[in-house]
Amino acid sequence: MEENVDLKESARLARRIHLIKIACIALLGFALLFTFYWLGWGRFYDSTNDAYVTGNLIPLMSQTSGTVIAINTDNTDLVEEGQPIVELEQSDAKVALEQATARLAQTVREVRQYYEDVPKGKAEVALRKANLELAERNLQRRLGLVGAMAISREELQDNQNAVAVAKAQYDLAKHQLITAIALVQHSHLYTHPLVEETKANFKNAYLAYVRTHIYAPARGYTAKRNIQVGQQITPSTNLLSIVPLDEIWADANFKETQLERIRIGQNVKLTADANDFTYHGKVQGLEAGTGAAFALLPPQNATGNWIKIVQRLPVRIQLDPKEIAAHPLQIGLSMNVTIYTRGEKGQVLATAPQEKPIYITTNYADQLSHVNELIDAIIHQNAPVDVGYDS
Repeated sequence: MEENVDLKESARLARRIHLIKIACIALLGFALLFTFYWLGWGRFYDSTNDAYVTGNLIPLMSQTSGTVIAINTDNTDLVEEGQPIVELEQSDAKVALEQATARLAQTVREVRQYYEDVPKGKAEVALRKANLELAERNLQRRLGLVGAMAISREELQDNQNAVAVAKAQYDLAKHQLITAIALVQHSHLYTHPLVEETKANFKNAYLAYVRTHIYAPARGYTAKRNIQVGQQITPSTNLLSIVPLDEIWADANFKETQLERIRIGQNVKLTADANDFTYHGKVQGLEAGTGAAFALLPPQNATGNWIKIVQRLPVRIQLDPKEIAAHPLQIGLSMNVTIYTRGEKGQVLATAPQEKPIYITTNYADQLSHVNELIDAIIHQNAPVDVGYDS
């Protein structure tokens, strides 16, 4: 009986040793596989869950003061570039435009008179010159009669005075002609400085009138609406924000100990807590400073007791636009980011400036598109023919 017990115990011990050997071999194999994976791939992945979706928040602001009478969008609505968003009451702007129109017409008529004053002044100079020559001839004829006592001294004195008066009138006419020429010299009616100044004032009034309609500068979704109908606004009032969700990126805040191998252009995988889709992107750039350096109140490490805190640097990740269109993300959502850092041929920082605008809007380009036609119509109504004085 004892021999049977010993045999069973020996078999049990042998099986246990065998299992331990198998476990050790498996553990060793797993360790070898993990080491091989780490050396070949694993050590080239840097990850962080301190990452968030970021994008542009375009503030919509008025370019003029006024009272809100209509709002054509609300939070979560989609708006297109150039779509009218807010309308302001137009009475004051309309009155100012009418005043500018009248002032332009009046200025054109006044300046037109300036050009008419030049030939008028020349004619006046010719008339005064002829009067002076006549007075001088009359005086010369009477000088020869003084000795013969044919005329009195009083009559001679009257002729001398007439010459003096004619000469003064002639000099005055010449100065008036110079003044008239100075007002129009080297200019034309339609481009006269006074007309140009009034044109500029008309354009300002026209812009104030046009800007009572406020348009969306870009395509996006409405957020942070801060205005109500009847509210008085100024150019500094933030009306609402427009968020273009097709132009978003991720800011991944990596520890400074993870930055050694991160380069521009490296491939990135991202997952969002809001869905189970895996996004793809590339490293677009590394910020110029850590979050602490750009904080409103940066830490003063040179004062008091100091404890080292590992800093984080934002790394900007460019997302695939097609994936964003198929699986939209909102600004502020959390993301998990993994960068494949194998191959360090890229740059840590950008080496050349941007050669063209990154963002652009044509929303304000046509505000003065029709103003020149209105100005030309007003000018031609009050001065059908352009006149000038170039000499």
